[in-house]
Amino acid sequence: MTSTLKLFAAAAAARTYPRVAWLFRSRSWMIQETLLPVLAVAAFAYAYRAMNAPPEYTGLVVLGAAMTTFWMNVLWGMGAQLYWERDSGNLEIYVMSPAPMMAILTGMALGGMTTTVVRATAITLTGVLLFDVPIDPSSWWLLAGAFALTLTALYGLGMTFASIFLLWGREAWHIVNLLQEPVYLLTGTNFPVMAIFPRAVAVAASVIPLTAGMDAMRQVLFRTPGILPVGEELGLLAGLTVGFVFAAHRCLRYLERRAKEEGKLTVRWQ
Repeated sequence: MTSTLKLFAAAAAARTYPRVAWLFRSRSWMIQETLLPVLAVAAFAYAYRAMNAPPEYTGLVVLGAAMTTFWMNVLWGMGAQLYWERDSGNLEIYVMSPAPMMAILTGMALGGMTTTVVRATAITLTGVLLFDVPIDPSSWWLLAGAFALTLTALYGLGMTFASIFLLWGREAWHIVNLLQEPVYLLTGTNFPVMAIFPRAVAVAASVIPLTAGMDAMRQVLFRTPGILPVGEELGLLAGLTVGFVFAAHRCLRYLERRAKEEGKLTVRWQ
């Protein structure tokens, strides 16, 4: 049991390292990944101010821009990653190694989470300083808990996506593109969800971790009306985390069995 845990931890750390190391070796990404999102925030912030909207609406936009970076990382850095690894020839190495595939995905999630936290923090600080966003959370612990649960649920979903997209092959590229814009709408990236959608639609959209997570953090930060009480949304995020990780594990088991029985999983275009 101890040796299994050590192997899992070592594989996860090895897969985390390249993504964290890239953060320090390629600093030019900071301009693209921070400046451009802030320009988008500025457009919505000035629009809200022109309409004399409450000042917390600017905060909603800043938070939405920061959290959107995690969704993009989940889609491109997690969901499509194994598909790209197959094309580059690395997937065979992962499958043949003694380390479990869940450890590989865990390392991908931890590495992506680390780099994206830095990116989201830069966007948040820039937006708060530029637009004088009022920050007065009702509880810092509650805010931290909502943020942590949102990330675990999101990257649990990313692990599931990685398995499903690999199974679907070339369709993964189209699915990743399909899941971008509709999710921006359903999660209320630039507006309060309850201000646009009926309550039933908003509750249904809460199965997307980004919807429930941002709504909980907005309630804590800006006291805006939420889809559900904060405690219920935190419980929902915890349940989504468990469900998505379990689904990812089952999908990987199925893919590994298919690779052994059919021998097609690591063959390009199959």
